Amino acid sequence: GKAPGTAGHRKRVMEKNRNYYLAIVLSVLIVFVWQFFYMGPKMDAQQKIEAAQQAELAKQQKLTKDKPVVLNADGQPVPGAEGTNIAVVDRQQALSQAKRVEIDTPALSGSINLTGARFDDLKLKKYTETVDKKSPIIELLNPGNSKDGYFVELGFTGGTKDIAVPSMATEWAVAGNAKLTPETPVTLTYTNAAGMTFSREIAVDKDYMFTVKDTVKNGGATDIPLTPYGRIVRYTIPAVAPAYVLHEGFVGVLDGVLQETTWAKDTDPVKHPGNKDGWFGMTDKYWGATIAPPKGLVFDTDFSHITKGQPLFQADYREQAGTLKAGETKSYTTQVFAGAKEVPVIDRYQDEYKITDFYKLIDWGWFKIITRPMFKLMDWLYKYFGNFGLAILGTTVIVKTLFFPIANRQYASMAKMKMLQPKMEELKGKFGDDKMALQTAMMQLYKEEKVNP
Repeated sequence: GKAPGTAGHRKRVMEKNRNYYLAIVLSVLIVFVWQFFYMGPKMDAQQKIEAAQQAELAKQQKLTKDKPVVLNADGQPVPGAEGTNIAVVDRQQALSQAKRVEIDTPALSGSINLTGARFDDLKLKKYTETVDKKSPIIELLNPGNSKDGYFVELGFTGGTKDIAVPSMATEWAVAGNAKLTPETPVTLTYTNAAGMTFSREIAVDKDYMFTVKDTVKNGGATDIPLTPYGRIVRYTIPAVAPAYVLHEGFVGVLDGVLQETTWAKDTDPVKHPGNKDGWFGMTDKYWGATIAPPKGLVFDTDFSHITKGQPLFQADYREQAGTLKAGETKSYTTQVFAGAKEVPVIDRYQDEYKITDFYKLIDWGWFKIITRPMFKLMDWLYKYFGNFGLAILGTTVIVKTLFFPIANRQYASMAKMKMLQPKMEELKGKFGDDKMALQTAMMQLYKEEKVNP
């Protein structure tokens, strides 16, 4: 090659320095463009969402003395009921104001409100509010007349002027066992004056899934309009800082399509009409509550932020049209999930109850094809070692081992390139500024030495 200090050597040094500085400038430019045109707007949008959530939370915290309005399945005030609902009280007072059926499972404790047959009292036994195991356990669902109301309600609309179907104010009776456990389901009944009998069997597994089977018999002589509905209602958004990369708010998979709406959306309902399959609900960072409507129904779903009367968020469904003929009996089986978003449990529910893409209740991000397998591997190693640090190290070793053949080829190629460096410098000195001849000579050298640059 050219000796140091010669014109050719200085020229090559200048070219290398120029390329080096150009690479630095381009790198800085790329980072600037990425920050200005992508990350900047994303961060601004997130800050607006957080500000709206904090404003909503502050507004909701002032509602302790307000009187909520009675709402129907569509989230609208019931005619004649505005201003007549009982005042908001604390949680323990609310629990004492209605007859209840106790819930006791390895994962849950709480009760079912016999007024409206609501799921409105649920605690997660395995989780506490802080890392201190002595701190209070998580209260997931709360009565509708408490300031942090959060409940799941299943029911029917329809009937006639003289024939009433159960409403949110209906007192259901308990038939037989009065304690819900994984081994002992409970049955609630209601019979109206026209001879229509409503029977609701509620079962629960050892984790977080309730199976609700409604059987309705029309013992009268006339056909009755009857439309099942379900809704999840909460008054307040989570009082914790939202995670930038994690969706919180309304969520569902309807006819195979993931639907997500954040808490900070405007008050216009987000409508999803004519669904033949799916599930929907609300998700927090760690917890969720969902409804999977009965199979075979065609139903409409709405995600709403209602500000009239008691401000609330509501996710609901309604069958598009239904009639129970005289003498006919119909059954509807609904799945209600309320609990922690544990990956193995969620995956099991998807398979066991045939709930389409239920795993999407957990936000795996844009790269779920990578994040899900990585999580499952790390989770398996954690269960094996009993230590999360060792699980991370084990995951790193396994991934490195899987990609070792590719990395090894790269290392071998780099080593050969380093060995060829003197010959490459010699060719550069030989051909000088003849770029075409230099490139041809280089390719021939790579071919002879079997190097893939």
